[in-house]
Parts: sequence; C-alpha cells; structure tokens
Amino acid sequence: MDTKQLDNKYIMHTYGRYDVALKEGKGCRVLDENGKEYLDVSSGIGVNSLGYCDDGWVQAVTAQAGKIQHMSNYFYSEQSSKLAQTLCEKTHFSKVCFGNSGAEANECAIKLARKYSFDKYGIGRNEIITLRDSFHGRTVTTLSATGQDSFHNYFFPFTQGFKYAEADIDSVKSLLSGKTCAILIECVQGEGGVNILNKDFVKALRKLCDEHDLSLIVDEVQTGIGRTGKLFCYENFDIEPDIVTCAKGIGGGLPIGVCLCSKKLEDVMQPSTHGSTFAANPVVCAGANYVLSVVADDDFLNEVVKKGEYLKNKLLKINGVKSVRNLGLMVGIELENADAHDIAVKCVKNGLLIITAKLLLRMLPPLTITYEELDKAVEILDNTLHQED
Repeated sequence: MDTKQLDNKYIMHTYGRYDVALKEGKGCRVLDENGKEYLDVSSGIGVNSLGYCDDGWVQAVTAQAGKIQHMSNYFYSEQSSKLAQTLCEKTHFSKVCFGNSGAEANECAIKLARKYSFDKYGIGRNEIITLRDSFHGRTVTTLSATGQDSFHNYFFPFTQGFKYAEADIDSVKSLLSGKTCAILIECVQGEGGVNILNKDFVKALRKLCDEHDLSLIVDEVQTGIGRTGKLFCYENFDIEPDIVTCAKGIGGGLPIGVCLCSKKLEDVMQPSTHGSTFAANPVVCAGANYVLSVVADDDFLNEVVKKGEYLKNKLLKINGVKSVRNLGLMVGIELENADAHDIAVKCVKNGLLIITAKLLLRMLPPLTITYEELDKAVEILDNTLHQED
C-alpha cells in the first residue's frame, strides 16, 4: 500500500486532507512523494516559522537529541530554563509554564485565571468571557471556550463557565457579573476568518479587567512569535495582558505550548496544580531557543511587516480579490466570486500550498519567505483564479 492508502486504512478520518503526500522540504519549498515541487504559504498552519529544515534549527535540535532527548520535570533542564529566560526578558511577563500544544497552553491559562480568582475571592467566581468567532483548541474545555456554535456539538457535556460576547465593549459588559474571573481573546481571530480586533476595543478590555480585577488572557497560538511583525501580536494594540499563550511558530516544527503570566500571577500555581509528562522537552526547547534567536530581533520583525505589506499590495492587484486582511504575514484573502476551498484545492494542484479560514483563503508563510517567493505565490494564485475548469 502507498502512503495515502495506509492513511485511509489505519488513521481516523479527523482531517480533510489535500491529495498530496509530502516528503521533504527546504525553506518555503517542499516536494511530494512523486518529486513534484510546491511553494508552501501555509507553514503547517503557521508552525514552520523559519520554513522547512532551517540549517540552524536542524543543528540545534539534532545536537540536543544527541545529549538528552527527554527528562521528567522532576529535574532542571538547561534548554527550558534558557527559553523561559528569553521569553520573560523580551516581554513584561514574569513566569512561564510549558506544555505541548496551543490547546494545552490555553488550558493552563484557564486554570491559572480561575485559581487566581479562587485564591483571592473564593469559590464561584470562575466564568470566562470569550468572543464570537474565536477558536481556542480542540480539547473539551478549549472547545467550550471557542465562540463558534458549530464546535459545540457531539461531545456533551461541555465544560461550563464560558460566555460569548461580540467584539464590542458593550456586549462584553452585558455579560460581566460577580462570577466573571477573566476575558480571553485573540487579537486576530485566525480560524474565525482572520478578523483583526479594533484597537480601541482591546484597550477598553484592558481597562475593564483592571477595574474588576479580571485576568486578561490573550491567545497567541497563531499570532505569536513574529507572525504579525511583533514578537507578540498584543504589542500592536498597546496593551499588556495578564496571561499570554503561544505555540505553533515558537517550536519551528516541533510540538510546544507556552503559557506566560505577569508578576501578579507568578505564584498562583504550585506543585501538583498543573503538569505534563512531555512539557519542556529539551529537544523541542532547543529548537525554540533557536527560533527566538532569529525572530526576536527588531530588524527581522520589521522585515516581516514589510513583507506583509508587499504581499497585501500584490494580492489586491489580482482581479477577483475583493479584500485582504493582514497583520504582518498573517493574511486573509476575501474572494469576489469564487469559493475559497475550491480555489485552495486548485492552488495545490498548481503547486501552491494554501489554506482557508471560513470563507477566506489564508496565508501563513514562513517568516523567512523571500520577495521572489511571494511574487511566485501571487502569480500561482492569480493564474488559478482565472484558469478554466
């Protein structure tokens, strides 16, 4: 049997796959099992932040794998300690908790906010307000936190304690009560359609949280680690959250989740209140340390902003593109008279790996993508939109 047949026979059908089996890649380019080359502007949904198999990243990961590939969290690890130090020194945050995915990072954030409230105010103050069109993960609890009704099916009973507001301060205030302990947002809703929140609204949320001693949680699983031209997306909105989560791009291709908290919350979690067998894996952290050594640089981040504007301007010149939403290299493309999913499938056949977000095409290219590769991606999309079936 070939790869696709084995997949269909032995793997649960939880993904709608494109008809491609990828084999090897370098930078923004990847080959399938038949040797066909593709330009990848999806980055494994924003994970391959430095592209496929960046030389420095590969060296960092393989060097650590040859020393210690795993240790339990009963022991100290040089790689995780360095990673936590860098994250805290590059931000206003005080402490870090590691996990293995964005959903786990968000689970940690939810527990942290609820325990802070419990310790200070007692039982019953545990509700979290999230936004419509949000997406926070696929565990039962993070599905519950997700503000999309389509995800609230099949897996009953869902975790209680979440309310869903529109991206409007009055809507949020209408859900506020003595039971509220936190507000959880994405500054740019990726899965929800690349929806960029209004800056004044986000600042009003910060003020509201300060007034009521609520934890402001920002989910940066998709927006974090340079994706929007800042190390963290919230920096574009002139706020400082109490808790931030990240995953995807920080690992550069290996699974990691991170929950960061401000000084106010640094001592809330104690031994046995949270944990994970594989969290802070030294090989994964070695890769993440390398990613940060590249991305956490002003010149690099400024170039991400420039590439994002360049890409946006090129896309807007395509006949059939109605609008483009972007912050840095987080890009949503609204089409005029075409189905985004159908176009994405055709793009793959034409050598461009692109994904969707609701009714939009979505680009999350490697942050290291070249201008020539951006030109090529736009050319393929343009040709695809205008090819005859």
